[in-house]
Amino acid sequence: LEKPIRFVDLAGIVPRLLSLGESRRRGRRQARLGSQLEIVGDLITELAMRYDGDEGLFRAYGSVEFLAPLFAGDWVEAHGRIARVGTTSRTCEFEVWKVGGPRHDLSESAAEFLDEPVLTCRASGTTVVAKDNQRFAH
Repeated sequence: LEKPIRFVDLAGIVPRLLSLGESRRRGRRQARLGSQLEIVGDLITELAMRYDGDEGLFRAYGSVEFLAPLFAGDWVEAHGRIARVGTTSRTCEFEVWKVGGPRHDLSESAAEFLDEPVLTCRASGTTVVAKDNQRFAH
């Protein structure tokens, strides 16, 4: 897939399904840890756009936990939600789940989904949307 498959839940959870690329620095084709943070960054921007009609500014991570390894070719699903809303700040929570991966033991292009997803990353962060840039009434 060139673009991630995106699903939107009106309850404020934005799941995303995508395949991770390879890191040239890690052995065993392990995916870069930063790949998961890039996903979180994309999600917090998307949440701000959906909530306020503005990209906002990702101000800071509150926490980041890497809970399981990911490898090149793994498929992940990422979820983000707005947990708290301030006057200009939106605190968001994220999870990245491994949902599938390659099966090179079967063929070069074989892949399959896991029976049970594996939580690989949990994070929280705050984005700020200036009052003048908030386009939607809440």
